[in-house]
Amino acid sequence: MAKNRSRNNSSFKTFCLSIRSLPVKTSPLFVKQDTVRVGILGGTFNPPHLGHLRLAEEAAELYGLKKVLFIPCYIPPHKKSDHIVSADDRLNMTRLSCDKNPLFEVSDLEVARTGPSYTVETLEILRAQYACETWFIMGTDSLAEVHTWKDCERLFYLSHFIVIERPGTPFERAWGEVPTRIRTAFNTCGDSWIHSSSNCLIPSKIRGLDISATMVRTLCRDRRSIRYLVTDSVRSYITGRNLYAKPVS
Repeated sequence: MAKNRSRNNSSFKTFCLSIRSLPVKTSPLFVKQDTVRVGILGGTFNPPHLGHLRLAEEAAELYGLKKVLFIPCYIPPHKKSDHIVSADDRLNMTRLSCDKNPLFEVSDLEVARTGPSYTVETLEILRAQYACETWFIMGTDSLAEVHTWKDCERLFYLSHFIVIERPGTPFERAWGEVPTRIRTAFNTCGDSWIHSSSNCLIPSKIRGLDISATMVRTLCRDRRSIRYLVTDSVRSYITGRNLYAKPVS
């Protein structure tokens, strides 16, 4: 497994070096004209589903992302470990999900690092080592809780943010939960917010698909079909390993 992770890290470095040659889309929101936009979609991916893929596809199209990098976490700091399958299983399923789309890449950066996965540390690594302009994709539910994240103020110095409106959590409500010390570092610019570092925070109305990992796990537990909620390859992986099934009493 260590050899596989080393090979995966090498592939990721090759990917980051190769995007230097990609043309940059002209946009008034670009701050650095010598780099290209790469979307960062982190999460537990327990399991990855079609909602994740559609979200990444729409974000790339709307915001000129040349790639979307999926980064499964090792240990999610804000979620209980109950019903979370192994990091290797989640990484494998994410790779299977993204395999058919050349726009998508999967990184084992957090899985290989082990321990709790903190977004600020991941963004620090990406900023320090790779030639790309990161656009972190998050939901309004996460924005409302960003004050609980490690070094939350530092986050907005490290990346641009695309904030997707989640059902029941409008952007205005989520933004109101962000500590004042963070909000005062932003100024409005049209429909976007500009941080003192010049990074953007964009409230987005991307619709996506109304699918959740909880829904998929519940169907698996009840031994019901998850067809058309996940890719066929992920469905085969889940059923083949009996993931998420209700324990036999």
